[in-house]
Amino acid sequence: MTAIICFTVSALLFVGFTYINGRYSLSFEKSNVTRSSVQKFNEVRSILQKSFYEEIDTNKLLEGAISGMADSLKDPYTVYYNKDQMKAFTDMQRHTEDEYVGVGLPIMLDKNGIITVLEPFDDSPAKAAGIRQGDKILKIDGKDITGLRDEALVASMIKGQENTETVLTILRQSENSTFDVRVVRKKIKAIRNIRSEMLENNIAYIKLKMFDENISENFISQLNKLVEQGAKSVIIDVRDNPGGLYNEVVSMADRILPKGTIVYTEDRQGKKNFQKSDATELNLPIAVLTNGNSASASEILAGAIKDFKKGTLIGTKTFGKGLVQTTYSFDDGTGLKVTIARYFTPSGVCIHGEGIKPDIEIKLPDKYKDTPVSAIPREDDLQLQKAIQVLQDR
Repeated sequence: MTAIICFTVSALLFVGFTYINGRYSLSFEKSNVTRSSVQKFNEVRSILQKSFYEEIDTNKLLEGAISGMADSLKDPYTVYYNKDQMKAFTDMQRHTEDEYVGVGLPIMLDKNGIITVLEPFDDSPAKAAGIRQGDKILKIDGKDITGLRDEALVASMIKGQENTETVLTILRQSENSTFDVRVVRKKIKAIRNIRSEMLENNIAYIKLKMFDENISENFISQLNKLVEQGAKSVIIDVRDNPGGLYNEVVSMADRILPKGTIVYTEDRQGKKNFQKSDATELNLPIAVLTNGNSASASEILAGAIKDFKKGTLIGTKTFGKGLVQTTYSFDDGTGLKVTIARYFTPSGVCIHGEGIKPDIEIKLPDKYKDTPVSAIPREDDLQLQKAIQVLQDR
């Protein structure tokens, strides 16, 4: 499996793996690397092995080199996992729990690859400890996590045994301060990441916090119920929604959009994969609320609605995360998550690094800059009030 590991990790660099007379060797394609780069690699390895003040495990040097290859791409979503990290990642992907032990702290990567707090769950240990939306997590129990660029992996590190304590080192930029917060883990009931209600003038309001398992089914159910109750228009709120499951947002968009392309991905070779909607659509005026924390699946939904001219986007520009990842696991328990393609809106706009501009740009009052959207009084929520106005005028 060693040959496969090396080839999988960097198929462009390594073109051969051999075992001759008790020695392993890697060969490189001459057109892809320079002689000086290979020579320097061997010189650095030789210097470390001969001159470092402690005995060196060459396998650890190779692990570092493999990890370094992933890091060198400067893609915050391409990550090499050691055995413990891969196990934690796999466990997170395998389980969808109605209840878990943790601190109730949703997180996302900011544009610099730093773990950033979204709105802590109500009645959670994190909220009781004073952790706020916008806080940056720098360390967990003294371990620097600024190099870990995977929300699921970091979330698994925060979880643990009930009634045990974890110490989070927080950077609060609004106060220019860094401090430790001690939080005791408790049982956390999984929140419903969707809620809906009927506003004045029969405007249906649906808030989506994350695109998790079965949310499209719940969305369609709640939407249909509101339509039966006489809804004349719909507000879909994806502010502070970091994304989630691809298939869920596609199913949701299919209920809203007419026949056509919802989203497509394109890989390095130019191969495209299209997700389509059928002819069934929602024949009501729509407004979509977005902000800088609306990412990934949120942007797929918002982008498709905008391109189809199916609704009006109101708020501020979205985050700009439009990459597709896949994960490779290796026989020794390690793994590699690698970006393999980009998302595009139906009109061919690449979401990544750009975000989606709203049709009507409105910022919230400065005093609510670091306040979760759900905590803003309705009368001060200028984005929501604008959406209501737009739909009333239809």
